[in-house]
Amino acid sequence: METSFLNDAEIRILGLKSYGCNVLVSRYARFYSPCNISIGNNVRIDDFCIVSGNVSIGNYVHISSHTVLTGGYAGIVIEDYANFSQRVNVFANSDDYSGESMTNPMVPAEFKNLVQEQVVICKHVIIGCGSVILPGVVIKEGCAVGALSLINHSTKEWMIYAGVPARIIKPRSRALLDMEIEFNKQTQY
Repeated sequence: METSFLNDAEIRILGLKSYGCNVLVSRYARFYSPCNISIGNNVRIDDFCIVSGNVSIGNYVHISSHTVLTGGYAGIVIEDYANFSQRVNVFANSDDYSGESMTNPMVPAEFKNLVQEQVVICKHVIIGCGSVILPGVVIKEGCAVGALSLINHSTKEWMIYAGVPARIIKPRSRALLDMEIEFNKQTQY
């Protein structure tokens, strides 16, 4: 009987760099350069997600439908307990929009000025639907990003951000850190 998620043998066939236990990958998710993609334990990747390039996903991470993670060469690092709502786009690379160079993947590299900077999504980050994260950004531990936000600069820890470009709205509660301690006592990971 076929389910919505790939079974372990089907995940193995993807050719990922590595993957852990209890990994749920939608049959409709797509992986490009899977040999550069690592997935931790207890990770769920929903329908119509695209994961491309150097991407490292930690433990207890949820990546909701239609999310795009474009790691390129610089890479995306997603730490434990991160959560991506629908249609989040994370880019570790981008064309130069200034007009000083040509753009798009069909133009040879010598005619382009590709921006490539690692993106890091730290522990306990939650990103609201439709948000965009640009190259070089570090979303620090505990941040919450409101829906339809543009994160074009690194954040401060434990803050709630929203807007275009995103700005601090208010501090975020750290109560979940006590829950994490209790949760870790009850789990084997």
